[in-house]
Amino acid sequence: MSCIRAAILPLLICTLPTGATPELAAKIQQTWELAATKWKADAAKAFSSEQRANIIESRPKAAAYAQRMWDAIGNSLQEPWTIEPSAWFLQISDGIKDPTKTVTLFASQIEATKKAVLEHHARNPDPRLNTMCFALARLSDPLSLSILEKIESNNPDSKIQGVAALATAMVIKNLGDDGDLMRKRLTYLRKAIINSAEVEIGDTTVAKLAENELYLIRYLSKGREAPDFTGMDSTGTPFQLSASHGKVVALIFWGSSIPQADHTIDYTNEMAAKFKDKPVLVLGINHDPLEKLKAMRSDGTVNWRNLSDPDNQLAKSYRVGTWPMVYVLDHKRRIHYAGGLGSFAEFTADALADEIR
Repeated sequence: MSCIRAAILPLLICTLPTGATPELAAKIQQTWELAATKWKADAAKAFSSEQRANIIESRPKAAAYAQRMWDAIGNSLQEPWTIEPSAWFLQISDGIKDPTKTVTLFASQIEATKKAVLEHHARNPDPRLNTMCFALARLSDPLSLSILEKIESNNPDSKIQGVAALATAMVIKNLGDDGDLMRKRLTYLRKAIINSAEVEIGDTTVAKLAENELYLIRYLSKGREAPDFTGMDSTGTPFQLSASHGKVVALIFWGSSIPQADHTIDYTNEMAAKFKDKPVLVLGINHDPLEKLKAMRSDGTVNWRNLSDPDNQLAKSYRVGTWPMVYVLDHKRRIHYAGGLGSFAEFTADALADEIR
């Protein structure tokens, strides 16, 4: 089957229709999804370090598909049919860096897309805006928040208002956990449930997404005691989170098929080495098949302890929606940081470790 898919992909790319049409945009997205699905299936079978290096090189290039989509819709952003492909473009292009620079590759196109939403679509009762609201929420930047608030306030369709309210609450979540922000989140979530509970977003509903956000507020906000769990590491040894009492814990949810897998491995190896002599436990929660996790551990690719979570049960209990995701817990298991892997997570763990000494 993978051979058949491999043969089909170049054909699909070469036979894409030309001109700015909904059909062309849909075909570009379909081709990307087919390529990404094939790559993930191949990545799951890559056990040796050589195979993993090869599979990283063969990852479908998001930049190429983003550029193809922009070429198809960039001159037609005022047209209502471009709302959904524009949302897809925002999601796939966000964070792509110029390989020779540190700047975002599609920064100007992303800004043009957001400007078009604000000028041409935000006040229209078009249900396709629901998809755009969640694409904007994933960007989590000030302009996205401003656009979402305008849709929530000014769109004449109450259901679209509710979806925008939910997306706004999701963006505010990334701004902090102080009282005023928490009250705003709850107000937006209440409106989302009242106005749009039954609205479908992908394979779920606004009600379920809002319930998930309320769970985050109640159990996974800063200062809350992180939920306890028991898991099995790559050697078959059981581990219970509460047994780490007295240590800072950096929980890193990841897998070898996520877009930033190579960076995640390198960064976490360095972080684990840095904290080797400090009261910090770097603990991965990995969703690869157990055999692959064992292979990465045995050949030295991964140098920190990992629990096996191939069905994402632990990830679901921590409401992981983006990968990699990091929770930093103090020595009493209270949450001090929840977000991406990087310097903020590392600085938080370091500061908490210093407080123990």
